[in-house]
Amino acid sequence: MAQKLDKILVVDIEATCWNGPIPEGMTNDIIEIGICLLDTVNGEITDNRGIIVKPERSTVSPFCTELTTITQEMVDQEGISFSEACKILRKEYLSQSRAWASFGAYDLKQFQRQCTALNIGYPFGPSHINVKTLFALKHQLQHEQGMAGALSILNIPLEGTHHRGVDDAKNIAKILNSILKK
Repeated sequence: MAQKLDKILVVDIEATCWNGPIPEGMTNDIIEIGICLLDTVNGEITDNRGIIVKPERSTVSPFCTELTTITQEMVDQEGISFSEACKILRKEYLSQSRAWASFGAYDLKQFQRQCTALNIGYPFGPSHINVKTLFALKHQLQHEQGMAGALSILNIPLEGTHHRGVDDAKNIAKILNSILKK
C-alpha cells in the first residue's frame, strides 16, 4: 500500500498495570490510545485525542489509576472496545497507510500482543519510528532517555499529565519534530 508521508501518526498507549506481579487471570490491556498527527512539512500537531478503551482481560488497579489518572469507572463509562478503537485508527487516522511513531517499542509490542490475543487485525502499516532510539542517536547519547528526559534536553516543557496517552502523544510529537527539523 502506498505510504502517505505528509503526516506521521504519533501514538502513546496506556495499559492496565500493577505494583508488582500481574494478578492471576489478568493480562495487560490497552486502556487509552493517545494519538495525534505531526505534519512533516511545517511541524504542526493536529487531531490530538485520547481514545479510552475498555479492558477485556483485566481491570484498572489503584496503582494504574495513580500513574495514569484513568479509573475503572472512566473506562466503564467512556471506553469503547479495542476492536472499535482499532477501526478509528484505520478510518480516521489512515493508520495502515501512514508511518507511525511511538516512544520506544512497548506500544508496538503491546498492539501486536493484544491484536493476536483478541484476533483483531493489526491497525498499523509496516513503517514504525522508534522516537526514543532515534532521539538518542540524533543527540549522540550514551543511553536512551525517557520522554520527560528528552523534553528536558530539548528545553521543551512537558505539557499535560505524564502517563496520559493524549498528552504524551503530543509531547512525543514535539520530540519527533525536533529530530526532523533540518
